[in-house]
Amino acid sequence: MIPGELRLRLPDWVGDSVAGGPGAAATQEDRVRFVLGLATTSITHGTGGPFAAAVFERDSGRLVSVGLNLVVPANCSAAHAEVVALSLAQQAVGSFDLSSPGLAPMQLVASSEMCAMCLGAVAWSGVVEVASAATTEDVETIVGFDEGPRPVGAADELRRRGIEAHLGVLRDEGRAVLSAYAASGGPVYNPLRREAP
Repeated sequence: MIPGELRLRLPDWVGDSVAGGPGAAATQEDRVRFVLGLATTSITHGTGGPFAAAVFERDSGRLVSVGLNLVVPANCSAAHAEVVALSLAQQAVGSFDLSSPGLAPMQLVASSEMCAMCLGAVAWSGVVEVASAATTEDVETIVGFDEGPRPVGAADELRRRGIEAHLGVLRDEGRAVLSAYAASGGPVYNPLRREAP
């Protein structure tokens, strides 16, 4: 029998973190720190990779959804934090398009720059803005994850599509989260594989 359902579930501790979270986060830095806090807590609990994301109403700062990397616990390579956060936001507002009429403009905030897959998900999600902390280079060099075949000038491509991109916000704090994960010995699924010269 083939599977007929896909279920992604955030760990139980997320409810407590969100209850103690920003509710509404006025500044971009507040939003990034909230997401980095989620990533750090995930490392502490051993519930996934060192990545977290959240969707906020851009102007009010109201928290719409959160996402964690659930690749290992869900046995699903597509369950990246950004994809989970965007999917849950779409469920919360009842639309596959986060820019549907009547919705406030939405911002995705992530603990690190989007990989190749998440970049595509962002382009089709309907968010109008993204912000991230650690860079692609940080993710690959500090932890060794493969971020995939990202196009050169990915941020410019998002901007061309009407999505404002703010990369490297609190980058040092984002790098510290990645270093904590590397020190924890957490699994590096889909590691960076460089071809021999």
